[in-house]
Amino acid sequence: MPDPDLRLGLGGAGLGNHRVALDDATARAVLDEAWLRGIRLFDTAPHYGLGLSERRLGEFLAGRPRAGFEVSTKVGRRLVPVADPDGALDDEGFVVPADVRRVWDFSAAGIRQTLEASLERLGLDHVDTVYLHDPERWNLQEALDQGLPALRGLQAEGLVRRVGVGSMDLDALVAAAGTGLVDELMVAGRYTLVDRRAEERLLPLCAEAGVAIVAAAVFNGGLLAGSPSPASTYDYAQVPADVLARAQRLDDICRRAGVPLPAAALQFPLRRPVVRSVVVGAVDPAQVSANVRLLAAEVPDELWDEVAAG
Repeated sequence: MPDPDLRLGLGGAGLGNHRVALDDATARAVLDEAWLRGIRLFDTAPHYGLGLSERRLGEFLAGRPRAGFEVSTKVGRRLVPVADPDGALDDEGFVVPADVRRVWDFSAAGIRQTLEASLERLGLDHVDTVYLHDPERWNLQEALDQGLPALRGLQAEGLVRRVGVGSMDLDALVAAAGTGLVDELMVAGRYTLVDRRAEERLLPLCAEAGVAIVAAAVFNGGLLAGSPSPASTYDYAQVPADVLARAQRLDDICRRAGVPLPAAALQFPLRRPVVRSVVVGAVDPAQVSANVRLLAAEVPDELWDEVAAG
């Protein structure tokens, strides 16, 4: 079987009902479209819908040749049952019943328990990458000191192929890359057309250390998914004026070149050899097919030259 094309991956937050409630049929249609369009990289986490994303992905992948796809998931938020669920919904942005709750846990025992539960929901005997998830939101140094050796142990057992950290925090990602214990980083929103802060320290460090990067949130939470305006969101919040101005300049560059801004945004990270994949989410099949077309859109070198100069 030929190696799958992993340049474009499907992010699983939407499959966990992030901000939008999908029924099972719609979630399955998103996954069906991704598979039909050749997507073979799937990223998920227990955090996404309190396990719902992993369950839906596992049901979809059941029976498919294991060598034909890659799955990444995350640890650090362990799910524990709620003794007396009262029907309330999750309070962290996912439209799901809060019948379990998240507990920060980067201990070796907690990471093992979290990964084993993920493997059960996914119906897999191993995953390709496991990331420590947002370790800076708990205690960065303790999370790295405890969590990365624990993941290396699970890697030695064959439960995970690659060890990594996933975060939106650049300092956390730089610290992780400097440990010598990571194979891969998921860089969320910090290496995009409008936010290139990762270029200064993180990308050179990863290139030197042989650490691969998967770029996520390349549309910066909506800003680069269409024509930027004051109503656009940046990292899922109101866009700052200076960031909006920068995005609008980029949109002008793309318009003059006849290239959709989202196409440039999707392709931009992949121009660096250290970036192996871009992961984007979807809440309907049309978004999946649109992202595949954006990845294939022709972008002239002159546009990239102008972007670099700006």
